[in-house]
Amino acid sequence: MLTLAQAQTIMSAALAHAGTAGFKPLAIAILDSRGAQKLFAAQDGTSLKRGEIALGKAHGAVAMGLGSRALHKVALERPYFVDAATHAVGGSLVPVPGGVLIRDASGALLGAIGISGDTSDNDEAAAVAGIAAAGLVSDTGA
Repeated sequence: MLTLAQAQTIMSAALAHAGTAGFKPLAIAILDSRGAQKLFAAQDGTSLKRGEIALGKAHGAVAMGLGSRALHKVALERPYFVDAATHAVGGSLVPVPGGVLIRDASGALLGAIGISGDTSDNDEAAAVAGIAAAGLVSDTGA
């Protein structure tokens, strides 16, 4: 189970990484393995709907069991499938990097983080940094 303390560590470290790297303001959503929201934050200055995009990245990763980098590849190769899957999960599936599965050392799924606000690669880098700071394993789908 992803604890609130772990989610808070992930959030803080992701924001610290983004700040050090000079990223644009981010929205961050952290979900547990059921897809329920554990933690959410939007930095001052995030653009409208970044929160929904962050949630879509995290939710899509949990719903499909794949990091959103892998979902991006699937979307390019099988766009009709991803369109249907997006519809099946109520529209909350954003298939671009920045949605990262959170696993424990044994590989068990604990949840996912979705970040939006900078480039997709930078969003993903912040997520990976946050997960590492909590002593957990990131799964981007790469």
